[in-house]
Amino acid sequence: MGLDEADREIEAAERDASPHMFETRRSEEIERVISASSVSTTSSTDSNPTRRPVGVGMSRVSTSRDLERHVTELSRINTQKSQHSATVGRDPKSRDLKKPLPEFGAGKPYPPLLPDQESYVVEFDGPDDPLHAQNWPLKKKLLTAAMLGYTTMTSAFASSIFSAATRSVAAEFHVSTTVGLLGVSLFVLGFATGPTFWAPLSELKGRRTPLVVAMFGFSIFSIATATAKDLQTVLITRFFAGFCGACPLAVVAAVFSDMFDNRTRGIAITVFSMTVFCGPLLAPFIGGFIIESHLGWRWTEYLAAIMGFAAFIMDLLFLEETYPPTILVEKAAELRRRTLNWGIHAKQDEIEIDFKELVTKNFSRPMRLLFGEPIIAALSIYMSFIYGLLYLFLTAYPFVFQGVHKMSAGVSGLAFFGMITGQILAGVTVLLQQPWYQRKLAANNGVPIPEWRLPSVIAGGVSFAAGLFWFGWTGYRSDIHWIVPILSGILSGFGLLSIFLQALNYLVDSYLMFAASALAANTFLRSLAGAGFPLFASAMFEGMGIQWASTLLGCVAAALIPIPVLFYMYGHKLRARSSFAPTPPPQPLHSEETVDDNALEKETSGQHHDDANKASVARKDTAPGDGGILEK
Repeated sequence: MGLDEADREIEAAERDASPHMFETRRSEEIERVISASSVSTTSSTDSNPTRRPVGVGMSRVSTSRDLERHVTELSRINTQKSQHSATVGRDPKSRDLKKPLPEFGAGKPYPPLLPDQESYVVEFDGPDDPLHAQNWPLKKKLLTAAMLGYTTMTSAFASSIFSAATRSVAAEFHVSTTVGLLGVSLFVLGFATGPTFWAPLSELKGRRTPLVVAMFGFSIFSIATATAKDLQTVLITRFFAGFCGACPLAVVAAVFSDMFDNRTRGIAITVFSMTVFCGPLLAPFIGGFIIESHLGWRWTEYLAAIMGFAAFIMDLLFLEETYPPTILVEKAAELRRRTLNWGIHAKQDEIEIDFKELVTKNFSRPMRLLFGEPIIAALSIYMSFIYGLLYLFLTAYPFVFQGVHKMSAGVSGLAFFGMITGQILAGVTVLLQQPWYQRKLAANNGVPIPEWRLPSVIAGGVSFAAGLFWFGWTGYRSDIHWIVPILSGILSGFGLLSIFLQALNYLVDSYLMFAASALAANTFLRSLAGAGFPLFASAMFEGMGIQWASTLLGCVAAALIPIPVLFYMYGHKLRARSSFAPTPPPQPLHSEETVDDNALEKETSGQHHDDANKASVARKDTAPGDGGILEK
């Protein structure tokens, strides 16, 4: 038994024997934690590295540089450790331990072991460290959110602007309009496959690098589509443009979770979701007018490339890293340069990437979440249907407004403003709910209950189904004024965004550390639906008729409404059994307990986020049907 363990046992025995001699503090107050920065360590110049200096232990804790850590700081430290342990390269099984060690070289013996590695690991400097993205000034957060919102909207915009060009492309390359629609479907298929690469990369290398690289690739492939000489090139480049364009959809929401806390994350995700779903609906009328002009279909892709390069330049010049482990890597690099102490590093620097583990652990994580987590699987099926209909509307609306009401391509695209209006109303409704949400959060000691998000999803499901029935039974006859089916879009748009806004918030709240992978799994499945639905839309509406095709879709939408209802009732139980959702924390440290960093790491193993620790307790003690309120 080492001196450290002996000292701690002696101290614990003294406290047990004479508790009145030791001042106690409540668990929610700042705790004193003995760590590498509060305990004297052996100098690198000590002639006897095995000798411990006087100063380690209960009565020998340094008071001049005592570390007083706020509970928020401790949670963030724990978060970095759990993120580090869950990152590729940390699994001992990935290393070849059977292979004998090579010789050190040059006739040298193996050097002695270095001092405690934790002594050289950088951390955030308290809960108010300005390096942490949640402590950035509000103006900086808002500018970053606006920049990333534009980046996301650009990707979503490009996904649907090609729908106006499908007839022109089909005519130029002498194929059917269904084959021409592959330009839309393959782009959205890129949305499905891209997140399985970009999301884990963002958890490994940070958020900024994937976003910058992806937007550059998106812009290059958009230009390649615009200059394509044959249909094969058009389809291939559209797929890879979608693959790169999927990065903002998978990563930006995780950036918002890095920057905003529980009180403001809902507002941030609202902005993100509105850019995702307003983008595809803004594109058809712009594309329609471009097609009708002298510019031709290729300028739909030139426009996407111009918007993409604008996003790339802004992200390259102004976007700063928000991912905490990567921020600490940059901090450690600066300290190494300025102090010449090569041992200073961040936890993320300890990672040695193994390709096999990279594939099995990181790139497969979204798929494991999708097929192994009932919450993600069921919500993804629901959201996939809704998202598929978003792209199906790109075909259904022309059937009504060009086919029945004889509008031009550009003018018929303006009909989507009914859905855009509904989406704006949904966003405003969610924002107006924030005071109510803040009151519940304050009454629950700042602990969020994910199920608080679901009533809006339920209401949105009812609204969306009603909008489908309205659209079908008012849009198939020319004697019904065209404004009537347009107004149905208010219900459809309100329902669509209400479902996505709060369902995404629910996934982020439920899988905080793995938010990027959870959203990547969701994006994968719903993008498959978005790619497939337009391909059968024409045959469906032509064969069944506008009214009966809409009725069938409305019935499916109504049948899916119980999914959020069931999660509202039983979601907390499902998350308690999950290996990815935050796990119940250990018993809180009392004032008579003193732990070192290793014990702290053991006790916090499996915790995924600073807010998630408390949320697990709240879920265990309170059912969402009771309001999710814990008494102070």
